[in-house]
Amino acid sequence: MSALFFVLAVSSAAAQELYPSRSLRLVVDTSPGGVTDLLARISADGLARKLGQSVVVDNKPGASGNVAIDFLLRSPADGYTLMICAGGNLVVKPFVERPAGFDPLADLVPVFNVAEAAHMLIVPVSLGVDDLAQFIAHARANPGRVYYGSAGIGSPPHLSMELFARLAGVSLVHVPYKGIGNALPDMLAGRVQAMSVGVGSARPYLKTSQVKPLAAASKHRLAALPELPTAAQAGLPGWEMSAWFGVFAPRGTPAAAVRLLNEKMQTVIDEPATRQRLFDIGAEAIGGSAESFAARYRADYRMWGQFIRETGIKLE
Repeated sequence: MSALFFVLAVSSAAAQELYPSRSLRLVVDTSPGGVTDLLARISADGLARKLGQSVVVDNKPGASGNVAIDFLLRSPADGYTLMICAGGNLVVKPFVERPAGFDPLADLVPVFNVAEAAHMLIVPVSLGVDDLAQFIAHARANPGRVYYGSAGIGSPPHLSMELFARLAGVSLVHVPYKGIGNALPDMLAGRVQAMSVGVGSARPYLKTSQVKPLAAASKHRLAALPELPTAAQAGLPGWEMSAWFGVFAPRGTPAAAVRLLNEKMQTVIDEPATRQRLFDIGAEAIGGSAESFAARYRADYRMWGQFIRETGIKLE
């Protein structure tokens, strides 16, 4: 009898250690379409192949991402429910909106930094400036009369331009829109003279030469526009803004599951076909360990929290 009990106990332990043994759910904090959703589907397809289990994409938009976050935090911390979202929803919005009832640093486990879309400064060709130095000179000569568009208060395009203005020592006027897609036509119409956007958003207007990129807000030149200098190379060091996208799990998720998911996701984004898909939507693969992602997550949370407190940015 004792031998039988031993065999059953070993079998039960082995079954519990087998992960994953069923399908996974990848929650998305936006509606279908858009960069986050596309990255979710790329990640889900790749993970399904690497894990040998289906990965279901579950869009849960609403409340600036809080609907998806709340669902994740109410899910069992067993590695079977994950969430992908833009970093701004976790490291920026808590400082410009009312508290959402969760602790971004304590309640979420960073699993994998999938990709990022570095910003760049664009202006309408009609503005008649050829480089970053000329734009800064123009802004200094016209304080309070140079308007920039954004995707809304507290959005990456907004924070990026506020940081730009501080570093460049210029006075710009913020014009918030409900999305970048609404702001770009106004740039062509001359209502706004500058924007900080990702390559994916600006690509149609770059192809028709209606807007001119002046500098990349990144440490390295953009893969999609290798001829474009970084802000530092163009004379404005410190201006960096990248919209990153990451996979998270609820607090308490086993470290072994996090490690396995991280390793499998790394193999997914290392595939040339995946990198091409990312390139096509204006994003670049990041990857790295869960620990390095957690360090970036904490650093961005502290940095933007301090910046928002210093500038007094808040929802109107």
